[in-house]
Amino acid sequence: MDLMEAIRERHSVRSYSEKAIDNNVKIELLSYIEQCNKESGLHMQLVMNEPRAFDGFMAHYGNFSGVKNYIAMVGKKGAGLEERCGYFGEKVVLRAQQLGLNTCWVALSYSKVHTAFQIGKNEKLCLVIAIGYGETNGTKHKIKQPEAVMKADVPIPEWFQKGINAALLAPTAINQQKFCFMLKGNSVTAKAGIGFYTKIDLGIAKCHFEIGAGKENFSWGLQ
Repeated sequence: MDLMEAIRERHSVRSYSEKAIDNNVKIELLSYIEQCNKESGLHMQLVMNEPRAFDGFMAHYGNFSGVKNYIAMVGKKGAGLEERCGYFGEKVVLRAQQLGLNTCWVALSYSKVHTAFQIGKNEKLCLVIAIGYGETNGTKHKIKQPEAVMKADVPIPEWFQKGINAALLAPTAINQQKFCFMLKGNSVTAKAGIGFYTKIDLGIAKCHFEIGAGKENFSWGLQ
């Protein structure tokens, strides 16, 4: 599937089967994570066969089951870390979808198992992404109307509308969709709203927007 198909097909999945991730899939996923780490400066790590992170009260409260694999979203502390985690984490999520895997962004419903991944000097763990073969493929989430998340000072071009439609399919914390994309000429500015994890959500939404709009059609403006 292409990336737009991956966007449409990907839904949050909380229950996973016992099936181990195929070795060829694991190799491809690790290679892509390494590529994204080099591009972003993040320290994303694939943790496999480690069930303790999702064996506590919060995980059960969040209806997670069978989670043994996850991606630890680690990076250097500083401005822009959360948005960068969202943007590059979602690139990995969509690649996983193309490889036949299911995923779920997890901010609170897990326990930190510090021996399962590395956190370097001046780094922090922002959140994790559950990954594996889901018991189901998940379900669609409710989305806002496009007009609620965009502003434009010119007639809206088709590429911008496609970008907004893709952004609205992005997963966000408690489905809040607190972001806004503003168009001025061919320059697009994206802004996070106020709420939990909105900077991570913005990074995810910007990843989707680029795919839907086509990077060749616009440039990002300064926030």
